[in-house]
Amino acid sequence: MIYEIRFTKQAVKDVKQLQPKVQKKLKEILRNRIAVDPYSGKALVGDLKGYYSVRLTHKGRIVYSIDNEKIMVLDLRAKTHYGD
Repeated sequence: MIYEIRFTKQAVKDVKQLQPKVQKKLKEILRNRIAVDPYSGKALVGDLKGYYSVRLTHKGRIVYSIDNEKIMVLDLRAKTHYGD
C-alpha cells in the first residue's frame, strides 16, 4: 500500500527554501520510504508524541503524522532543537 503525502502550508514554505539537491533528496525519501512504510521513521516523544521524524540533512528533519491512508508532512526543519 502506498500512502498519500500531503503538506501543511508551513511545510510548503520550507520546501521552497531548500536547495535543489535537498529538494530532490526530500522527494526520494517521501516516495521511497515514508509513502511505502511511514512507521519506519523515528517515533517522537513528549509534546510531539504521535508524530514521526526522518533525517533530511544534518540539522533538518521531516516531521509528519500518519492518518489512516494519508501522511501529513508538518514541518521540514528542527533548527530550534539544535539551538539555531
